Amino acid sequence: MLQELRVGEQRRRAVWEVLDGASVTEVARRFGVSRQSVHTWLRRYAADQGLGDRSSRPHGCPHQMSPATEAKIIEIRRAHPAWGADRIAYQLAKDEVDQPPGRTSIYRALLRNGLVVPGQRKRRRAEYRRWERARPMELWQLDVVGGFHLTDGTELKAVSGIDDSSRFGVSAQLVRRATAGPVCEALLAALRRHGIPDQILTDNGKVFTGRFGPAGSSAEVLFDRICAENGIRHLLTAPRSPTTTGKVERWHKTIRTEFLVEHDHQHATIAALQAALDAWVVYYNTERPHQALGMRPPIERFRLAASQLDPAGEIVLERALVPAEPAVVEPAPQIVRLPGVQRWVDQHGLISLAGFRYRVPIVLAGESVEAVAAEHLVRIFHREVLVAEHVQRHKPDSGEWQEVRLRQGSRRPRRPSDGMVVTRVVDSSGYVSFAGTNYRVGNAWRRRSVEVSIVAGSVQLACDGQIVRTHPIRHDRAKEHGAFATPNGRPRQPHDAPEGASVKATPLRGRPTGRALTPTP
Repeated sequence: MLQELRVGEQRRRAVWEVLDGASVTEVARRFGVSRQSVHTWLRRYAADQGLGDRSSRPHGCPHQMSPATEAKIIEIRRAHPAWGADRIAYQLAKDEVDQPPGRTSIYRALLRNGLVVPGQRKRRRAEYRRWERARPMELWQLDVVGGFHLTDGTELKAVSGIDDSSRFGVSAQLVRRATAGPVCEALLAALRRHGIPDQILTDNGKVFTGRFGPAGSSAEVLFDRICAENGIRHLLTAPRSPTTTGKVERWHKTIRTEFLVEHDHQHATIAALQAALDAWVVYYNTERPHQALGMRPPIERFRLAASQLDPAGEIVLERALVPAEPAVVEPAPQIVRLPGVQRWVDQHGLISLAGFRYRVPIVLAGESVEAVAAEHLVRIFHREVLVAEHVQRHKPDSGEWQEVRLRQGSRRPRRPSDGMVVTRVVDSSGYVSFAGTNYRVGNAWRRRSVEVSIVAGSVQLACDGQIVRTHPIRHDRAKEHGAFATPNGRPRQPHDAPEGASVKATPLRGRPTGRALTPTP
């Protein structure tokens, strides 16, 4: 009768056969294993380590998170339940923790300790397109949000507003009812405090527009009139499109998770709740790091608008709606830094420095930035504002770094990284056409020839040996071969009229193409 042998018993019999004088090769062939396996069994049998299967788990992991670091992560998470892995990683780096773990390691530590609920992340819809204005005070997003409660259960609403480029909170005014009067008072207070933006984007609420009212698109509400009298272009979203004002909606989520968790149902009067909200907004604008800004506070980008404000400009206000004493947010102090080197941001939001690539906010694609290496960090500035900070990945005293410093501040055109340099004539509107797309040059260069080239994933426009402007690539790359085929532009078609006033052009009869000159009767 056949009997099934266990794995350990089979290996033991193989070892016994070798010890009895059989060759290792013959035993390995009969048991269907390699010669190395038989030798391994012999060593383990001689050391009395057993012949059964053993775990392949390593004895240790040199890059495993230390217990002290994991305890620090748990402490931060319990103190700030709304913080995720990215925010905790920033805080660990700020606290100068030795060998701070990555985002995934932090998430797994939170998962092991039951501080997050595992769930499948929502996939972003393909039709969503992220957009952002290039400078502060170009666009504000305004909306009305509820969910603010006093101790007696009274619900309040907030007229909230945020700057599109800098994420700076420009308005957080609590009102009992979100009617036209209180909403416009909040708007005027924001205009007094921060200045007049170019545009304001809102949804189609009745306090913002009369578009869907009885009078239709011809109706003008008080909000529209204030915007018109102050030269502000009022933009409206499409119906049922909350993602268009996604930045202010995301700000509402931040208010709920970070402010209302501690202050909802905690204040007896609207003045006390407003004071607490104002203090939190100041913290949000001046201290709280923002992930979309490279973990920098919004004030550092918003203060760029200070040089663009017109001190002589006045805000046209309704006399009954002027706030008594508007508060002023003081700008953050300037960052003292060493001189750096100039780099151009490519279309992917990256710069190249000493053989390494560093990430910059994608909104700066095509812009010039300055990189400074000091204290084992690479700090990247745009118009004197710190936009990114990375760990240094090269030696600051190397010869390569000294060579980079010699080229800092250069505005000379760079050699094209793709294709060749082509010449285009600026039209009367200040644009040039390249690969079927118009790129802005400026009215000062109208009717002049400029050189167009592709450099580091950007469109470089140069004239007389100096860079005029750079843009992120917006054209179809497949059409570039047509642009390079005409380096001097398309030749102009001659339109020479025949001499003589009594001659005109008429089509030839009986032929598909061609024209004949015949005298007029």
